Amino acid sequence: MAASVLSRKTGVIVGDDVLKLFNYAQEKKFAIPAINVTSSSTVVASLEAARDKKAPIILQMSQGGAAYFAGKGVPNDKQQASIAGAIAGAEYIRSVAPSYGIPVVLHTDHCAKKLLPWLDGMMDADEAYFKLHGEPLFSSHMIDLSEEEKEWNIETTQKYLKRAAPMKQWLEMEIGITGGEEDGVNNENVDNNSLYTQPEDIYDIYHALSQISPYFSIAAGFGNVHGVYKPGNVKLHPELLGKHQKFVKDKIGAKEDKPVFLVFHGGSGSSKEEFSVAISYGVVKVNLDTDLQYAYLTGVRDFVLKNKAYLMTQVGNPDGEDKPNKKYFDPRVWVREGEKTMTARVKEGLEDFNAAGQL
Repeated sequence: MAASVLSRKTGVIVGDDVLKLFNYAQEKKFAIPAINVTSSSTVVASLEAARDKKAPIILQMSQGGAAYFAGKGVPNDKQQASIAGAIAGAEYIRSVAPSYGIPVVLHTDHCAKKLLPWLDGMMDADEAYFKLHGEPLFSSHMIDLSEEEKEWNIETTQKYLKRAAPMKQWLEMEIGITGGEEDGVNNENVDNNSLYTQPEDIYDIYHALSQISPYFSIAAGFGNVHGVYKPGNVKLHPELLGKHQKFVKDKIGAKEDKPVFLVFHGGSGSSKEEFSVAISYGVVKVNLDTDLQYAYLTGVRDFVLKNKAYLMTQVGNPDGEDKPNKKYFDPRVWVREGEKTMTARVKEGLEDFNAAGQL
C-alpha cells in the first residue's frame, strides 16, 4: 500500500515522500486528485473524502483561491493577499491534516508570468519555514508559463527549480496551453493546435530540468480545457501521452516505460475512459475544480430551497409564529450541507482515478 513507501504516513508530506508517492502511483496505475481549495470548509470536505476512501490527496490553492483565504477585502495589487492567503491556508492545512490520518500533498496551482511575484512570496515563506523545520511550507508549486515562448518557459522554470531543489520541493510546469478560463486566465480563443504538446517539447523540458532535480512534473497539453463543456466540444487525445513517454524513454535510454511524471489539467467533465488512458501513460495528478464548485453549491442550494420557509425571518415559521429559526440559518448548518455534497464528489474522483483504497 502507498503508506508503506512513505516515511510520514499522515499530514503534509514533502520531498522524497512526494517522489515515492508519485512513483508508487505510476507503478499501481492510479492518479491523485488535486482539489482546488478556497476555505477551511472546502479543505475539510476534501480531507473527509480521502480519509473515508483511504486515499492520498493533493490540496492546492490558485492565486485567486489564496486571495480568498485572506479575504476579498484585502488589497492584492502586489499579490499581498494571495501571498498571505496561501501561507494562511498552508498553515491551516498543516494543522488539521494529521487529524484525518492520510498523506496530503500541499500544492499551489497555475502561476502565469504576471503572477510570478505571488510565487516569489510563497517561496520566501518556504525558505523561512525550511530554516526552522528542515522542510518547505508547501510540498510543491506550479509554474505555468505555457503562454510564453518555449525557451523562456524552460529557462525560467529552471531558475525556480534551482531555488526549490535545496528544499527538495516539487515543481510542476506546463507546456501546451490548457484551453477555457480559470481564475482570470482566459484561453478560450487560442488556436486548437496550441492545446497539443509535441514529444520533442517534453524531452527538451525533461533534459533541462532533470539535470537540476528529480522533483518535477509536466502538465502536457492533449486537448485539455478548463471548465465543463457539452460532450463533443472538447477533443482529448490522452494517447499522445504514451508517445511522449516513449520518445523520452528512447532518447535517454531509460529502463522504465514512464520516465516522466505527467499531470492532467482540466479534469472536470472528462470521461472515466479518458482518465484511465491518461493514467496508464504515467499521469499521477488530475486537477478537479469546476465539478467540485458545482457539487458544493448543490448542497447549499438544496438545503435553502427545501427550508425556504424557515430562512425568511429569524423567528416565525410554518411550525408557529414564535418558533425560532436559528438551527436553520446558522452557517454551520447550511455550509455543512455544501461540504457533504462536495465530499461525495471528491470520493467519486478518488474512485475514478483508482486512488481509493491505496492506503
